[in-house]
Amino acid sequence: MMHDNEMREPLFDFLEVYFKKIRIIEEKVIMKSRADVLGVIDGAIVGFEIKSDSDTYQRLETQIPDYDKYCDYSYLVIGKSHLKHAEEHIPPHWGMICIHDADNIEMCREAGLSPKVKLVNQLSFLWRNELAELLAMNHLPKCTGKNKKEISKLLIEKVDNDLLREQLTECLFERDYNIFEEKNQQLKEKGVETSYRKTKTGVKAKRRVKRPPKPVGVKHVISGSARKRRVKKRGDI
Repeated sequence: MMHDNEMREPLFDFLEVYFKKIRIIEEKVIMKSRADVLGVIDGAIVGFEIKSDSDTYQRLETQIPDYDKYCDYSYLVIGKSHLKHAEEHIPPHWGMICIHDADNIEMCREAGLSPKVKLVNQLSFLWRNELAELLAMNHLPKCTGKNKKEISKLLIEKVDNDLLREQLTECLFERDYNIFEEKNQQLKEKGVETSYRKTKTGVKAKRRVKRPPKPVGVKHVISGSARKRRVKKRGDI
């Protein structure tokens, strides 16, 4: 019996051989689901939902529509105990991969193109600066006052969609997550404490300026709204 965490590394090794060029993104939120694995390949995004030997199909019915809207191709990745009945739980265009053990992985069925995938959804994976790069690459105006969705719609209208898919996946291939660590270090040196949280569209920075030390001899310092509440309670105003 294989568990989820035991299936991932063998799966990644298999995908690198099968697709030749692929970038793996784990645990990405799409709609109301969390995709176990997204694979970026040339001109397409591929989703992989893992069901280990200890998993059930309880959430799969709601996960499938979300994968279909964001992924060109989707695969159900299963442990061998699911091999007999897994096909009954996925639509015809979904593929299936079975991990019998770490050294034995079988491509049971190749995936077909999702009939519901939308390029505007896939463009939401890009950061704003990456969308700006696509505008410049295609000789379009900067669209400073527009939000990400408006920029995405403009790109879809003005750029050949097959070319745009290639440019989108190339951006995801080239993305450098190390910039967050470098920026964090620079801010720490300036006395700014920074933490990052994942969102549906990427990673956003949340900054907190370090508080200055309390004055010597003062045990409690109350400021802002907390101070106003304390004063009102005492009946001073």
